[in-house]
Amino acid sequence: MMNLADKIYIAGHNGLVGSAIVRALEQKGFTNLLYRTSKELDLRNQAAVDNFFTNEKPNFVFLAAGKVGGIVANNTYRADFLYDNLLIAANIIHASHKNNVNKLLFLGSSCIYPKMAPQPIKEEYLLTGALENTNEPYAIAKIAGIKLCENYREQYGANYISVMPTNLYGINDNYHPQNSHVLPALIRRFHEAKISDLKEVTIWGSGNPRREFLYADDLAEACLFLMNNYNEKEIVNIGCGEDISIKELAEIVKEVIGYKGNLKFDITKPDGTPRKLLDVSKIHTLGWHHTTTLRDGLKKAYQNFLTKQLLPSLV
Repeated sequence: MMNLADKIYIAGHNGLVGSAIVRALEQKGFTNLLYRTSKELDLRNQAAVDNFFTNEKPNFVFLAAGKVGGIVANNTYRADFLYDNLLIAANIIHASHKNNVNKLLFLGSSCIYPKMAPQPIKEEYLLTGALENTNEPYAIAKIAGIKLCENYREQYGANYISVMPTNLYGINDNYHPQNSHVLPALIRRFHEAKISDLKEVTIWGSGNPRREFLYADDLAEACLFLMNNYNEKEIVNIGCGEDISIKELAEIVKEVIGYKGNLKFDITKPDGTPRKLLDVSKIHTLGWHHTTTLRDGLKKAYQNFLTKQLLPSLV
């Protein structure tokens, strides 16, 4: 159980997940929070990470740092995604062990599961089939992080837990035109189309794949809940338990942004995994449920997108 005086390190505090965890901790009165930018601390550098942990001695660690991106980024920078994420996980988990961190929570990803896993995806489906090729390097790095947590627990008795969030969106998302995930990519493209008065927006794939989306601040609440209430080696899925087709998603984003043009689906582009819905009965049984609807979350995300002026070249 975290106490308000505990020193808590949030790795990746500027990212979508890390910043949501910082907000959740601050809202609950935690003030002894540790974080460093990537310029201040290169998490791929073992010596630098070791020095940071030796000097700061955090009590709890949220490992939300990593190199992330959508289908294009994952498939283009395959070596970078594998190398960077392997090093980040290994360095932080090992440094946590050496410096007697009370507890660590590792953020995985739903892409760790087999491409053709039965739906909804249960935690025990891990390593039961082939991965989706486009993000296999990233998935393998995340699986390595899970296994590090499991085996530091087994060998050393470390209380390290791993959680598998579904597709995320929200405040401080990445809206890069090539490297973003599907939902922020749609927000940016519909915004561009709206202000440029484009008559049509083309979306990759058929629009038929189904995805589950969780507002990042809901994920943060789940992470705090599990840090305080869950101490087992088995991974835990975090999601809303409902999915939606990419076509349906595009229609909602279009409506929230106020774009009046048409949608076109480019079926020559890859769809990725046909369906990805997490079985969240485990975390529901533990006592946590999400609270933000997709439409409400999209409104908050779009307002943040506009407030941050993430597209200054288009203003």
